Amino acid sequence: MKLSTNLVAPAVLSLLASSLSGVAALTASRRATTCNGHPELCDRSFGNVTFVGTHDSYAVGTNSVTVNQDYNITQQLNDGVRMLQSQAHNSDGVIHLCHTSCDLYDGGPLQDYLTGVKTWMDANPNDVVSLLIVNSDNLPPSQYDTVFKAAGLDALAYAPDSASLPASGWPTLGSLIDSGKRLVVFLDANADFSSVPYIIDEFTNIWETAYDVTDTTFNCEVNRTKGDTSTQMYLINHFLDKIVVGFPAPDPDHADTTNAVSGVGSLGQQVQTCAGQYGRNPNFMLVDFYEYGNGSVFQVAADANGVSYDPATPVATPKMGSSSSGSSSTGVTTAPANGAVAIQIVPMHLAASLAVIGGVLAGALSVF
Repeated sequence: MKLSTNLVAPAVLSLLASSLSGVAALTASRRATTCNGHPELCDRSFGNVTFVGTHDSYAVGTNSVTVNQDYNITQQLNDGVRMLQSQAHNSDGVIHLCHTSCDLYDGGPLQDYLTGVKTWMDANPNDVVSLLIVNSDNLPPSQYDTVFKAAGLDALAYAPDSASLPASGWPTLGSLIDSGKRLVVFLDANADFSSVPYIIDEFTNIWETAYDVTDTTFNCEVNRTKGDTSTQMYLINHFLDKIVVGFPAPDPDHADTTNAVSGVGSLGQQVQTCAGQYGRNPNFMLVDFYEYGNGSVFQVAADANGVSYDPATPVATPKMGSSSSGSSSTGVTTAPANGAVAIQIVPMHLAASLAVIGGVLAGALSVF
């Protein structure tokens, strides 16, 4: 018996419609509903969100002028940091994270660091994280690609459609999370879109304010860029340094004030100044000793993003002895939390110690 095509066609269309509805429902069920802790951010472009970042995120320890953080990257991420900045150097053919020179502070291999990021991201599937790598020795992106693949992070890395995007051209946090490509990697030098598209050139996409600031006047002037600052995302370097024996060094003694929501020299003040000057908030805020201020840096980000922040949100507490200008006379120092090798400074011998490392520092423009 032959079936009438007039009967078959509607049946086929009905089945097709049912299948498409099922696919749509499945897609909808995968749609992220909370992104970086807030439902409101899921439909927000990556280029229209303000993220807290840690300057020299790998440089962890106490009682040293070469460290910028008290806690390792896992704790940083747990507390709400969403951009991790680092300095990469060639150490006998292996990429290590070092502070100006691996003779000053060696934070270990980049692969170990990236493995830690991968572990955290696997456990936190509704978060978008950024990495900003300072390519101190101008290594080729293919060398970074090898390390990212070894850590399994290349599979999570977002590759844009072009080498540079305006701030308005980035995907939403929700779409990044839904796609599984929720790691955004920036390299400050030698990025090559044609060979490794997920390693994104920083300065054609982001401009920065000045770093190594040693007074409380954090201005909003463009310091470094290779693109159109009117359309690029931008990053403020909001970490206060002090001059010790002629060299800039992190200043944890004033970190509560520097990281504060308001007041002279505060993070909140610089954000407001920059927003007033450019008509939009900074996308990234790099800070030292992020936990100083009891979560104030996260309050600033929440205010900029127009989302709520609970002051009772748990944040790590500053570690005793973080200040390099303490009064210890025992000669005892604390090793970095991540097991890295660092030159530890005994306060009563600070000047003499810096004189020893001065030869290393003299060869660099800054400790950034």
